[in-house]
Amino acid sequence: MGQTDESKAVVRRLINEFVNEGDESIADELLAPDYVRYDPDAPSGVQGPDEFTAMIGMFQSAFPDGEISIEEMIAEGDLVVFRGTERGTHDGEFMGHEPTGETFEITGLAMHRVEDGRITETWANWDMLGLLQQLGIVPVPDDLAEMAG
Repeated sequence: MGQTDESKAVVRRLINEFVNEGDESIADELLAPDYVRYDPDAPSGVQGPDEFTAMIGMFQSAFPDGEISIEEMIAEGDLVVFRGTERGTHDGEFMGHEPTGETFEITGLAMHRVEDGRITETWANWDMLGLLQQLGIVPVPDDLAEMAG
């Protein structure tokens, strides 16, 4: 297996075993101690391994059936990029909002730098506005709702 295939396997494990299945020990194994995540939806915009683990825990509590499907993945050098779809049901408190029971489906992109079998950096962008609109937390503008309806 080449370096890019090994790097893809690391990212797949992070998504499948940690994000989807909730195995926090995988995060310690796959994230470098100085891991940094750049995410416009993170409260600080930047997260270390502990903050990222806490964010995943919050999502797992709010959306216990939540799951990310990797639709496509590309690797070159030390970078792995994937396009994914996340689906779930709002069954727990999320950002101060009580469960709505609503389902959601959003898309996102993430790029990971993998060095020596561990992820050192991530740049991520997921459709959080779409998530909040699908849960009914943020209204959909009238003109967009009419076009969709």
